[in-house]
Amino acid sequence: MKKLFAGLGIFLMLTGMAYAHKVNIFAWVEGDTVFTESKFSGGKMVKNGKVLIYDEDKNLLLEGITNDVGEFSFKIPKKTALVIELDATMGHANAWTISLDEIQEAMGDEPVAAAVEEPVKEDAAQPTAQTAAVSPAQAAPGANSEEIQAIVEKALDKKLKPITRLLVEAQERETEPQASDVFGGIGYILGLAGVAAYFHYRRKIKELEKA
Repeated sequence: MKKLFAGLGIFLMLTGMAYAHKVNIFAWVEGDTVFTESKFSGGKMVKNGKVLIYDEDKNLLLEGITNDVGEFSFKIPKKTALVIELDATMGHANAWTISLDEIQEAMGDEPVAAAVEEPVKEDAAQPTAQTAAVSPAQAAPGANSEEIQAIVEKALDKKLKPITRLLVEAQERETEPQASDVFGGIGYILGLAGVAAYFHYRRKIKELEKA
């Protein structure tokens, strides 16, 4: 739940920063590679811009130059949060941060909530046909709360990426994002928070009923 509202906070913060810089760098992770795209506010791509990649302790890991279409990519150099800084000369600079969670997910180190298997008692009776015939609708409420949270957070991450891109593009055009886009994104985030809360409290109620 905290991540959902943190995501909402970041979303609102980004809307307030829409005019902070005249050059932008946008970065995303695909597999073991980080891709970046750099543009000036008018939409012109940053050619031969210097890109510096730091870890979370501000140690320089590597550097590179954007190509003719403002792109630069690199393999993930280290399992750490990455700060990607762009120097487009003439005082134009900006930065993008990729969180450690996103790096770990890309490298396959994301913790997965596994269901706890209870030992089968030797004298346990074989399940009857009625017990075995459990519909998916009946089984879903018993899902582990951590699993539900992981599913919601993944959906949130996927939704936030295009929203962030929308804000970056709006920043490049030096125009405000459309109100419908902003409130649509906020509504989606709040909807996910509601789904997570529903399953969380439903599980609590079932636990209290069994007590």
